[in-house]
Formats: sequence, C-alpha cells, structure tokens
Amino acid sequence: MDLIYSVKEGFSGIGRARMPAAVTIAIGFFSLVLLGLFGTVSLSFYGLIQEVRSRVEMEVFFADATSESRAIGLTEGMGRIPGIAKAAYVSKEAAASRFSSEFGEDVVRILGSNPLPRSARLTILPAYAEAGSIDGIRRKVGELDDGLDIRYNREYLSAIERNARLFTLLTAGIGGLIAIATVVMNAYTVRLAMYARRDRIKTMRLVGATRSFISAPFLIEGAVQGLVSGALAALGVYLVFEQALLRYEPAIYQILHPSALIVYPGLVALGFLLGIFGSSLSVARFLRKD
Repeated sequence: MDLIYSVKEGFSGIGRARMPAAVTIAIGFFSLVLLGLFGTVSLSFYGLIQEVRSRVEMEVFFADATSESRAIGLTEGMGRIPGIAKAAYVSKEAAASRFSSEFGEDVVRILGSNPLPRSARLTILPAYAEAGSIDGIRRKVGELDDGLDIRYNREYLSAIERNARLFTLLTAGIGGLIAIATVVMNAYTVRLAMYARRDRIKTMRLVGATRSFISAPFLIEGAVQGLVSGALAALGVYLVFEQALLRYEPAIYQILHPSALIVYPGLVALGFLLGIFGSSLSVARFLRKD
C-alpha cells in the first residue's frame, strides 16, 4: 500500500509542477547528451590507447659470440618474464629478410655478408606498457645475460602515458561538471515540490509519518525525471551516431560505434541514478531543516 501511494504521489508531484519538471528534464536531457557524446569519444580514445599499448615491443640484440642455441634459450626465458606477452626469436636470416622487405635491398648482396645480429622481439602486455613497468621488464631481461643490447622507444611510451593521463583528467573534470549540473537541477525541482507541499509534510510528521514514507514520493519523482532525461538523451545520441554520423562520416562512425553501444543504456541508467541522488540530497536537506 505504501509503495502504491508513493508511486501515485510521485507522478502527481510531476503533474502539479509541470513547468519545473519540464525544465529539469530538458536540462537533464542536454546535459546527458553532452555527457553521452563526450563519453563515447572518451571510451573510443581509451580503446585506441589500449590498442597502441598492445603493439608496444622491445627488441633485444644478442652479441655475435652468443650461439644460436643460447639465443633461443634466452628468448624462451624472456617469454616467462611477467609483462611479456610473447617473445619471438629472430635469426640472422630472418633479420636479413625483414631488412629486404622494409628497404627493398638485399643486405648480403650489398655487403657480401650478413652483419645483422640475432635478436628477440618482445611483445609487451598493454597493462605493462608504461615507462615504469617497461623499465622493470628491461632490468629483468638484462639480468639473463650481460651481453644483451636492449632497445625500446621510451619517448613514444612517455608520450602515450602523458596523453592518457591528460585525457583522463579532462574526462573526469568535464564529466563531473555535467553530472553535478544534472544533480543540482534535479534537486532544485524536488525541493520546489517539497516547499509547495510543506504544510502537508508538517501535518504528516505531526501524525507520526516516518521520514521514509514522506520522502519516498519525492525520490520516485526525481527518479522518473532522471529516467526520462536519460532515455531522451540516449535517443538523441542514437540519432546523432546512427543517423547523422553514419550517413555523413562513416569512417568516424566505425571508430565510435562500439563505444556508443555501451553509452546508450549507460545514459538511461545514469539519468536514473542522478535523479535519485539529487532527490535524496534535496529531501534530506529539507526534512533536516523542517
């Protein structure tokens, strides 16, 4: 019975305050659309960074005095080091073939012999593809043999790390501001509704109504407004990506589409949660003062 009453009162509250509710839903819609677009780009960029990290490699060159069997054994040992996804041995012949395919010249024909050293190509796990972890892997690889020449693009890794850190800060900052704006507007609307019914709330408290019984309709009111805002925002983002972007920029659409599929239901859930959160803040503050 209490639940039925709370639901009916929640929807009635929206009906009695149509204009504030409409303004809140509209502001929530635009805020969540911005958050959805920004979130889609952010997820896609994060996926791109992970893809770049998955291609990070370290190259280890063996001394000329190292026998082939010893080099193969060292390569197998490198593959067992934490953070290394794959260790591939590159013979002198394979190195010459790679040189020929990249530069279009036969090194043996040019120099009369093959001066290229044996090496091992180490593929690094994405979780370890940052400067600190790479340095740790480099030390462990170096401990296997004194004659190893270990090389990797440290500047490239540092650039990835800087960009990832900067993008994370921007994402958190902008996303947080949009979320706060949505919560504040929802809380403001619920607070207006409670203020308009302050005499009724006082009467309910005098006859022994609990805080949860009084606040439940307002929480439902905020949840409904947030849910509507989230659903409309998901529809708006869907139209942007599935209609406009697919038609005019299909290449960008292919990059962003996987992330957009996550964002659509996320916006509905986020609108619902922000609505409840904003309402609970407003209700708690009003009842504490009352």
